[in-house]
Amino acid sequence: MPEAVAGDARLTGKLQQGAERLGLTLTSEQLRNLMLYLGLLAKWNRAYNLTAIRNTDEMVNLHLLDSLAISQHLGTAQHIIDVGTGPGLPGVVLAIMHPERKFTLLDSNGKKTRFLFQAKTALKLDNVTIVNGRVEAYEPPQPFDMITSRAFASLQDMVQWCRHLLADGGCFLAMKGQFPQDELDALPADIQLQSSLELEVPGVEGQRHLLRLVIGS
Repeated sequence: MPEAVAGDARLTGKLQQGAERLGLTLTSEQLRNLMLYLGLLAKWNRAYNLTAIRNTDEMVNLHLLDSLAISQHLGTAQHIIDVGTGPGLPGVVLAIMHPERKFTLLDSNGKKTRFLFQAKTALKLDNVTIVNGRVEAYEPPQPFDMITSRAFASLQDMVQWCRHLLADGGCFLAMKGQFPQDELDALPADIQLQSSLELEVPGVEGQRHLLRLVIGS
């Protein structure tokens, strides 16, 4: 099953064309690994309900391309944690795209982290560390340059639960749908919105925003 999806020329072309529309040129290795990941996700999803999206065409748009949309916005961050990563979105996709950076993928759901271990092994992602646990209880060996999240929690909860993980000068990178003005208004006074970018993801209807938050003085 994973090999069948990975070898699907139509899906591969769809992914490649979507990436090009995002301004990305995928290497043959990146393309192969993204498609292998898609195949693994589709296979495991049948038994373990890792995502509500069942159709592989929709997975290309709503999972792979949606995650790829932030690939060019990681700045200089080298040590990144993806909180509430689920089955590795956007964490696995970003790790495939940036083998020179280190990614920690954290989720409290054991089924999802078991899948992540399988994906890490199959894809030989030596730059990935997987943590099964609650983010507020996680004590990393060193703080992170960047904390990413995709539909994980409100901005207020994200900051409250994760700020102890952030290195000095680091940032939060939150993927959202509509611009979350109410969530921004509820943030602590020392949290500043550094930038907001409206994303256009091929094949995805509705608004997508990428927010960069920093801790101010």
